[in-house]
Amino acid sequence: MAKINLNYSNLKTNYLFSDIARKVSDYRTAFPNKEIIRMGIGDVTLPLVKPVVDALINASSEMGNKETFKGYGDEQGYGFLRQSIQKYYIDNCNVQLKGNEIFISDGAKSDIANFTELFSNENTIIIPDPVYPVYLDSNLMFGRKIVFIEGNEENGFLPLPDENTKGDIVYLCSPNNPTGAVYNHDQLKEWVDFALKNNIIIFFDSAYEAFIADSSLPRSIYEIEGARNCAVEFCSLSKTAGFTGTRCGYTIVPEDITIDGLSLNKMWLRRQTTKFNGTSYIVQRGAEAVFSQEGISACKENINYYMNNAKIISKTLKESNVWFTGGINSPYIWLKCGMDSWEFFDLLLNKAQIVGTPGSGFGKCGEGFFRLTSFNTLENTVEAMSRLKEFLKELH
Repeated sequence: MAKINLNYSNLKTNYLFSDIARKVSDYRTAFPNKEIIRMGIGDVTLPLVKPVVDALINASSEMGNKETFKGYGDEQGYGFLRQSIQKYYIDNCNVQLKGNEIFISDGAKSDIANFTELFSNENTIIIPDPVYPVYLDSNLMFGRKIVFIEGNEENGFLPLPDENTKGDIVYLCSPNNPTGAVYNHDQLKEWVDFALKNNIIIFFDSAYEAFIADSSLPRSIYEIEGARNCAVEFCSLSKTAGFTGTRCGYTIVPEDITIDGLSLNKMWLRRQTTKFNGTSYIVQRGAEAVFSQEGISACKENINYYMNNAKIISKTLKESNVWFTGGINSPYIWLKCGMDSWEFFDLLLNKAQIVGTPGSGFGKCGEGFFRLTSFNTLENTVEAMSRLKEFLKELH
Protein backbone atom coordinates (compact mmCIF):
# COMPACT_ATOMS: atom_id res chain seq x y z
CA MET A 1 0.00 0.00 0.00
CA ALA A 2 1.35 3.40 -0.97
CA LYS A 3 2.04 5.80 1.89
CA ILE A 4 1.93 9.57 1.51
CA ASN A 5 4.09 12.27 3.04
CA LEU A 6 1.97 13.22 6.02
CA ASN A 7 4.01 16.40 6.50
CA TYR A 8 1.84 17.95 3.78
CA SER A 9 -1.02 17.93 6.27
CA ASN A 10 0.96 20.53 8.27
CA LEU A 11 0.56 23.04 5.44
CA LYS A 12 -2.27 25.54 5.29
CA THR A 13 -5.05 24.28 3.04
CA ASN A 14 -4.53 27.07 0.51
CA TYR A 15 -1.52 29.07 -0.56
CA LEU A 16 -1.84 32.72 0.58
CA PHE A 17 -2.32 34.11 -2.91
CA SER A 18 -4.92 31.45 -3.74
CA ASP A 19 -7.06 32.77 -0.89
CA ILE A 20 -6.65 36.30 -2.21
CA ALA A 21 -7.56 35.23 -5.74
CA ARG A 22 -10.71 33.52 -4.45
CA LYS A 23 -11.83 36.60 -2.53
CA VAL A 24 -11.21 38.84 -5.54
CA SER A 25 -13.09 36.44 -7.81
CA ASP A 26 -16.07 36.38 -5.44
CA TYR A 27 -16.10 40.19 -5.34
CA ARG A 28 -15.96 40.45 -9.15
CA THR A 29 -18.93 38.09 -9.40
CA ALA A 30 -20.94 40.12 -6.90
CA PHE A 31 -19.94 43.52 -8.29
CA PRO A 32 -19.00 43.08 -11.98
CA ASN A 33 -19.04 46.83 -12.69
CA LYS A 34 -16.58 47.77 -9.95
CA GLU A 35 -13.03 48.41 -11.17
CA ILE A 36 -10.50 46.59 -8.98
CA ILE A 37 -6.88 47.74 -8.77
CA ARG A 38 -4.49 44.95 -7.84
CA MET A 39 -1.54 45.92 -5.65
CA GLY A 40 -1.16 42.62 -3.87
CA ILE A 41 0.69 39.92 -5.77
CA GLY A 42 4.19 40.90 -6.86
CA ASP A 43 3.63 40.50 -10.60
CA VAL A 44 4.95 43.02 -13.10
CA THR A 45 2.92 44.99 -15.64
CA LEU A 46 5.54 46.38 -18.05
CA PRO A 47 6.51 44.20 -21.03
CA LEU A 48 9.93 42.72 -21.68
CA VAL A 49 12.42 45.30 -22.93
CA LYS A 50 13.40 45.41 -26.61
CA PRO A 51 16.94 43.94 -26.28
CA VAL A 52 15.44 40.92 -24.53
CA VAL A 53 12.61 40.50 -27.06
CA ASP A 54 15.07 40.75 -29.95
CA ALA A 55 17.28 38.09 -28.35
CA LEU A 56 14.30 35.79 -27.77
CA ILE A 57 13.20 36.17 -31.40
CA ASN A 58 16.71 35.52 -32.73
CA ALA A 59 17.13 32.47 -30.51
CA SER A 60 13.74 31.13 -31.61
CA SER A 61 14.84 31.49 -35.22
CA GLU A 62 18.04 29.60 -34.42
CA MET A 63 15.97 26.72 -33.07
CA GLY A 64 14.24 26.46 -36.44
CA ASN A 65 17.49 26.16 -38.36
CA LYS A 66 19.37 22.86 -38.67
CA GLU A 67 22.79 24.53 -38.38
CA THR A 68 21.97 26.47 -35.19
CA PHE A 69 19.44 24.16 -33.51
CA LYS A 70 20.17 23.32 -29.84
CA GLY A 71 19.18 20.19 -27.96
CA TYR A 72 20.09 19.56 -24.35
CA GLY A 73 22.16 22.44 -23.05
CA ASP A 74 25.04 22.78 -20.62
CA GLU A 75 24.11 21.28 -17.26
CA GLN A 76 24.60 24.46 -15.20
CA GLY A 77 23.40 26.78 -17.92
CA TYR A 78 25.11 28.00 -21.07
CA GLY A 79 28.54 29.54 -20.64
CA PHE A 80 27.49 32.77 -22.37
CA LEU A 81 24.90 33.49 -19.65
CA ARG A 82 27.09 32.50 -16.73
CA GLN A 83 29.85 34.76 -18.06
CA SER A 84 27.36 37.64 -18.30
CA ILE A 85 26.38 37.08 -14.67
CA GLN A 86 30.02 36.99 -13.62
CA LYS A 87 30.55 40.40 -15.22
CA TYR A 88 27.37 41.75 -13.61
CA TYR A 89 28.63 40.79 -10.15
CA ILE A 90 31.99 42.44 -10.79
CA ASP A 91 30.42 45.65 -12.10
CA ASN A 92 27.64 45.98 -9.51
CA CYS A 93 28.95 44.27 -6.37
CA ASN A 94 32.73 44.11 -6.88
CA VAL A 95 32.38 40.37 -6.35
CA GLN A 96 34.38 37.74 -8.23
CA LEU A 97 32.53 34.50 -9.00
CA LYS A 98 33.79 31.34 -10.67
CA GLY A 99 31.79 30.11 -13.64
CA ASN A 100 31.08 26.74 -12.03
CA GLU A 101 29.59 28.47 -8.98
CA ILE A 102 26.68 29.82 -11.05
CA PHE A 103 23.66 27.59 -11.71
CA ILE A 104 20.95 28.78 -14.13
CA SER A 105 17.38 27.82 -13.28
CA ASP A 106 13.75 28.73 -13.95
CA GLY A 107 13.61 31.10 -10.97
CA ALA A 108 14.58 31.65 -7.35
CA LYS A 109 11.41 30.15 -5.87
CA SER A 110 12.03 26.63 -7.17
CA ASP A 111 15.74 26.70 -6.27
CA ILE A 112 15.07 27.97 -2.74
CA ALA A 113 12.61 25.11 -2.22
CA ASN A 114 14.72 22.46 -3.92
CA PHE A 115 18.01 23.35 -2.24
CA THR A 116 16.66 22.03 1.07
CA GLU A 117 16.95 18.50 -0.39
CA LEU A 118 20.72 18.63 0.20
CA PHE A 119 20.23 18.77 3.97
CA SER A 120 19.13 16.25 6.57
CA ASN A 121 15.65 16.56 8.00
CA GLU A 122 17.32 16.66 11.43
CA ASN A 123 18.41 20.25 10.79
CA THR A 124 16.69 23.08 12.65
CA ILE A 125 15.61 25.89 10.33
CA ILE A 126 15.74 29.55 11.42
CA ILE A 127 13.18 31.68 9.61
CA PRO A 128 12.49 35.39 10.11
CA ASP A 129 8.83 36.24 10.69
CA PRO A 130 7.14 37.73 8.64
CA VAL A 131 8.38 35.56 5.80
CA TYR A 132 7.97 34.71 2.13
CA PRO A 133 5.79 31.54 2.32
CA VAL A 134 8.09 29.23 0.32
CA TYR A 135 10.78 29.31 3.05
CA LEU A 136 8.35 27.93 5.60
CA ASP A 137 6.27 25.60 3.44
CA SER A 138 9.21 23.88 1.72
CA ASN A 139 10.58 22.87 5.13
CA LEU A 140 7.22 21.89 6.57
CA MET A 141 6.99 19.45 3.65
CA PHE A 142 10.06 17.67 5.07
CA GLY A 143 8.84 17.76 8.68
CA ARG A 144 11.79 19.82 9.86
CA LYS A 145 11.93 21.71 13.14
CA ILE A 146 11.46 25.43 12.54
CA VAL A 147 12.25 28.30 14.89
CA PHE A 148 11.20 31.87 14.15
CA ILE A 149 13.05 35.10 14.83
CA GLU A 150 10.82 38.13 15.06
CA GLY A 151 10.85 41.05 12.70
CA ASN A 152 8.92 43.96 14.13
CA GLU A 153 8.46 47.70 14.13
CA GLU A 154 11.16 48.11 16.78
CA ASN A 155 13.92 46.41 14.75
CA GLY A 156 12.68 47.79 11.44
CA PHE A 157 11.72 44.24 10.38
CA LEU A 158 15.44 43.40 10.16
CA PRO A 159 16.00 40.80 12.91
CA LEU A 160 19.57 40.05 13.99
CA PRO A 161 21.00 36.99 15.78
CA ASP A 162 21.56 36.81 19.53
CA GLU A 163 22.51 34.17 22.09
CA ASN A 164 19.01 32.68 21.83
CA THR A 165 19.25 32.09 18.08
CA LYS A 166 19.79 28.34 17.66
CA GLY A 167 19.66 26.37 14.43
CA ASP A 168 21.52 25.03 11.40
CA ILE A 169 20.14 26.91 8.39
CA VAL A 170 18.87 30.49 8.29
CA TYR A 171 16.87 32.25 5.57
CA LEU A 172 17.58 35.92 4.88
CA CYS A 173 15.93 38.09 2.22
CA SER A 174 17.22 41.57 1.40
CA PRO A 175 15.51 43.65 0.11
CA ASN A 176 12.90 41.79 2.06
CA ASN A 177 9.71 40.29 0.76
CA PRO A 178 7.21 41.20 2.20
CA THR A 179 8.47 44.17 4.25
CA GLY A 180 10.78 45.97 1.80
CA ALA A 181 13.41 46.41 4.54
CA VAL A 182 17.10 46.16 3.51
CA TYR A 183 20.07 44.97 5.59
CA ASN A 184 23.17 47.19 5.59
CA HIS A 185 26.78 45.92 5.52
CA ASP A 186 27.19 45.89 9.30
CA GLN A 187 23.96 43.96 9.83
CA LEU A 188 24.83 41.33 7.23
CA LYS A 189 28.35 41.08 8.67
CA GLU A 190 26.75 40.27 12.01
CA TRP A 191 24.81 37.45 10.38
CA VAL A 192 27.85 36.13 8.49
CA ASP A 193 30.05 36.18 11.60
CA PHE A 194 27.30 34.44 13.55
CA ALA A 195 26.95 31.77 10.85
CA LEU A 196 30.69 31.11 10.70
CA LYS A 197 30.97 30.89 14.49
CA ASN A 198 28.05 28.46 14.80
CA ASN A 199 28.49 26.41 11.58
CA ILE A 200 25.23 27.73 10.14
CA ILE A 201 24.41 27.92 6.43
CA ILE A 202 22.73 31.10 5.15
CA PHE A 203 20.18 30.89 2.35
CA PHE A 204 20.28 34.46 1.00
CA ASP A 205 17.43 35.55 -1.27
CA SER A 206 18.54 38.55 -3.33
CA ALA A 207 15.71 38.50 -5.88
CA TYR A 208 15.16 42.27 -5.48
CA GLU A 209 18.79 43.45 -5.46
CA ALA A 210 18.33 45.47 -8.67
CA PHE A 211 15.90 47.78 -6.84
CA ILE A 212 18.55 48.98 -4.38
CA ALA A 213 19.30 52.61 -5.24
CA ASP A 214 21.47 53.37 -2.19
CA SER A 215 25.04 52.49 -3.18
CA SER A 216 26.01 52.03 0.49
CA LEU A 217 23.72 48.97 0.77
CA PRO A 218 24.96 45.49 -0.26
CA ARG A 219 23.37 43.91 -3.32
CA SER A 220 25.02 40.53 -2.74
CA ILE A 221 25.91 38.77 0.49
CA TYR A 222 29.31 38.04 -1.05
CA GLU A 223 30.17 41.68 -0.51
CA ILE A 224 30.54 40.61 3.12
CA GLU A 225 33.86 39.07 4.18
CA GLY A 226 33.49 35.39 5.00
CA ALA A 227 30.17 34.89 3.21
CA ARG A 228 31.70 32.56 0.62
CA ASN A 229 32.24 30.04 3.42
CA CYS A 230 28.67 29.98 4.69
CA ALA A 231 26.15 31.48 2.23
CA VAL A 232 24.24 30.34 -0.86
CA GLU A 233 22.66 33.16 -2.88
CA PHE A 234 19.45 32.91 -4.90
CA CYS A 235 18.48 35.48 -7.51
CA SER A 236 15.79 35.91 -10.13
CA LEU A 237 15.07 37.95 -13.23
CA SER A 238 11.33 37.97 -12.50
CA LYS A 239 11.28 41.53 -11.17
CA THR A 240 14.69 42.71 -12.43
CA ALA A 241 13.69 42.15 -16.05
CA GLY A 242 9.98 41.25 -15.99
CA PHE A 243 10.59 37.50 -16.36
CA THR A 244 7.62 36.47 -14.20
CA GLY A 245 6.14 34.68 -17.21
CA THR A 246 9.40 33.98 -19.05
CA ARG A 247 11.10 32.25 -16.07
CA CYS A 248 14.82 32.49 -15.40
CA GLY A 249 16.95 32.84 -12.31
CA TYR A 250 20.28 31.70 -10.93
CA THR A 251 21.81 30.34 -7.75
CA ILE A 252 25.36 30.93 -6.53
CA VAL A 253 26.95 28.02 -4.66
CA PRO A 254 30.57 28.85 -3.69
CA GLU A 255 33.20 26.13 -3.93
CA ASP A 256 34.35 27.15 -0.43
CA ILE A 257 31.39 25.57 1.40
CA THR A 258 31.99 22.02 2.62
CA ILE A 259 29.96 20.10 5.19
CA ASP A 260 31.17 16.78 6.61
CA GLY A 261 33.82 16.75 3.91
CA LEU A 262 31.26 17.12 1.11
CA SER A 263 31.21 20.04 -1.34
CA LEU A 264 27.84 21.77 -1.41
CA ASN A 265 28.64 22.97 -4.93
CA LYS A 266 29.19 19.41 -6.21
CA MET A 267 26.13 18.12 -4.36
CA TRP A 268 23.91 20.77 -5.99
CA LEU A 269 25.40 19.98 -9.39
CA ARG A 270 24.63 16.30 -8.86
CA ARG A 271 21.10 17.10 -7.76
CA GLN A 272 20.42 19.37 -10.72
CA THR A 273 21.83 16.97 -13.31
CA THR A 274 19.55 14.25 -11.94
CA LYS A 275 16.33 16.23 -11.49
CA PHE A 276 16.53 19.24 -13.79
CA ASN A 277 17.05 19.38 -17.55
CA GLY A 278 17.91 23.06 -17.59
CA THR A 279 16.38 26.34 -18.68
CA SER A 280 15.63 26.59 -22.38
CA TYR A 281 18.24 27.96 -24.77
CA ILE A 282 15.78 30.61 -25.97
CA VAL A 283 15.16 31.94 -22.47
CA GLN A 284 18.86 31.90 -21.64
CA ARG A 285 19.61 34.03 -24.70
CA GLY A 286 16.92 36.44 -23.52
CA ALA A 287 18.51 36.46 -20.06
CA GLU A 288 21.92 37.14 -21.57
CA ALA A 289 20.45 40.26 -23.19
CA VAL A 290 19.29 41.45 -19.74
CA PHE A 291 22.94 41.73 -18.72
CA SER A 292 24.06 43.55 -21.88
CA GLN A 293 24.70 47.28 -21.62
CA GLU A 294 21.50 47.98 -23.56
CA GLY A 295 19.52 45.47 -21.52
CA ILE A 296 20.67 46.79 -18.15
CA SER A 297 19.80 50.33 -19.21
CA ALA A 298 16.33 49.37 -20.49
CA CYS A 299 15.54 47.23 -17.43
CA LYS A 300 16.66 50.09 -15.20
CA GLU A 301 14.07 52.33 -16.87
CA ASN A 302 11.38 49.81 -15.95
CA ILE A 303 12.67 49.57 -12.38
CA ASN A 304 12.64 53.37 -12.11
CA TYR A 305 9.04 53.33 -13.33
CA TYR A 306 8.04 50.96 -10.54
CA MET A 307 10.05 52.88 -7.96
CA ASN A 308 8.28 56.09 -9.00
CA ASN A 309 5.04 54.26 -8.19
CA ALA A 310 6.56 53.36 -4.82
CA LYS A 311 7.25 57.06 -4.16
CA ILE A 312 3.61 57.87 -4.91
CA ILE A 313 2.45 55.18 -2.47
CA SER A 314 4.95 56.34 0.18
CA LYS A 315 3.86 59.97 -0.21
CA THR A 316 0.21 59.02 0.30
CA LEU A 317 1.01 57.06 3.46
CA LYS A 318 3.13 59.88 4.88
CA GLU A 319 0.35 62.40 4.23
CA SER A 320 -2.08 60.04 5.93
CA ASN A 321 0.25 59.58 8.94
CA VAL A 322 0.52 55.84 8.41
CA TRP A 323 3.69 54.05 9.58
CA PHE A 324 5.42 52.01 6.87
CA THR A 325 8.73 50.62 5.75
CA GLY A 326 10.07 49.78 2.28
CA GLY A 327 9.38 51.69 -0.92
CA ILE A 328 12.85 53.26 -1.15
CA ASN A 329 15.15 50.38 -2.13
CA SER A 330 12.34 47.92 -2.70
CA PRO A 331 9.09 47.67 -4.71
CA TYR A 332 7.23 46.59 -1.57
CA ILE A 333 5.59 48.89 0.96
CA TRP A 334 4.77 47.41 4.36
CA LEU A 335 2.23 49.54 6.21
CA LYS A 336 0.76 49.42 9.68
CA CYS A 337 -2.98 48.90 9.30
CA GLY A 338 -3.78 48.84 13.02
CA MET A 339 -6.33 46.02 12.85
CA ASP A 340 -6.70 42.40 11.82
CA SER A 341 -4.97 42.31 8.45
CA TRP A 342 -7.62 40.17 6.73
CA GLU A 343 -10.29 42.54 8.04
CA PHE A 344 -8.30 45.41 6.53
CA PHE A 345 -8.05 43.44 3.25
CA ASP A 346 -11.83 43.00 3.11
CA LEU A 347 -12.51 46.65 3.95
CA LEU A 348 -10.01 47.90 1.37
CA LEU A 349 -11.47 45.64 -1.31
CA ASN A 350 -15.08 46.46 -0.53
CA LYS A 351 -14.74 50.21 0.17
CA ALA A 352 -11.94 51.19 -2.25
CA GLN A 353 -11.67 48.23 -4.66
CA ILE A 354 -7.92 47.91 -3.94
CA VAL A 355 -6.29 44.52 -3.50
CA GLY A 356 -3.26 44.20 -1.22
CA THR A 357 -1.79 41.37 0.85
CA PRO A 358 -2.68 40.77 4.52
CA GLY A 359 0.42 40.75 6.68
CA SER A 360 -0.76 37.73 8.69
CA GLY A 361 -0.36 35.67 5.51
CA PHE A 362 3.39 36.06 5.99
CA GLY A 363 3.44 34.97 9.63
CA LYS A 364 2.43 35.85 13.17
CA CYS A 365 4.53 39.02 13.21
CA GLY A 366 2.77 40.22 10.07
CA GLU A 367 -0.52 40.63 11.89
CA GLY A 368 -1.55 44.28 12.04
CA PHE A 369 0.41 45.06 8.86
CA PHE A 370 -0.35 45.05 5.15
CA ARG A 371 1.72 44.81 1.95
CA LEU A 372 1.27 46.92 -1.16
CA THR A 373 3.36 46.56 -4.30
CA SER A 374 4.43 49.16 -6.85
CA PHE A 375 4.15 46.85 -9.87
CA ASN A 376 0.93 48.24 -11.30
CA THR A 377 0.75 50.96 -13.94
CA LEU A 378 1.37 54.61 -13.06
CA GLU A 379 -2.25 55.47 -13.87
CA ASN A 380 -3.62 52.71 -11.64
CA THR A 381 -1.22 53.59 -8.84
CA VAL A 382 -2.31 57.25 -8.88
CA GLU A 383 -5.98 56.23 -8.90
CA ALA A 384 -5.44 53.65 -6.13
CA MET A 385 -3.71 56.20 -3.90
CA SER A 386 -6.52 58.67 -4.41
CA ARG A 387 -8.95 55.98 -3.27
CA LEU A 388 -6.67 54.91 -0.40
CA LYS A 389 -6.40 58.45 0.93
CA GLU A 390 -10.19 58.76 1.10
CA PHE A 391 -10.50 55.28 2.57
CA LEU A 392 -8.02 56.07 5.36
CA LYS A 393 -9.86 59.32 6.16
CA GLU A 394 -13.13 57.41 6.60
CA LEU A 395 -11.39 54.67 8.58
CA HIS A 396 -10.01 57.08 11.15
